[in-house]
Amino acid sequence: QVQLVESGGGLVQVGGSLRLSCAASGSIFSIIAMGWYQQAPGKQRELVARITSGGRTNYADSVKGRFTISRDNAKNTVYLQMNSLKPEDTAVYYCGAFKVGANYWGQGTQVTVSS
Repeated sequence: QVQLVESGGGLVQVGGSLRLSCAASGSIFSIIAMGWYQQAPGKQRELVARITSGGRTNYADSVKGRFTISRDNAKNTVYLQMNSLKPEDTAVYYCGAFKVGANYWGQGTQVTVSS
């Protein structure tokens, strides 16, 4: 099992910044990728950004140039730096960890962007 604990969400004004953190623990070996997903009310969970064990990243088109995913292997932590936030970024953000045949999710952290 992999345990994921997210932090860093909150309320921010349009144009502001937040940094989300996701600390992984447990059976973290063989994790092939970690990522951040967002889920707005009434919508499906969608990929925001993902980073592989090899360091490759990919982003949703809506956040390219504004969000940056990174990781600190020594701390088993993945970060999502969110800049130039927009009202449409408002959602619950979930951290995910992925192994072959298994997905793990954190409890989610709310991000609200007010205008």
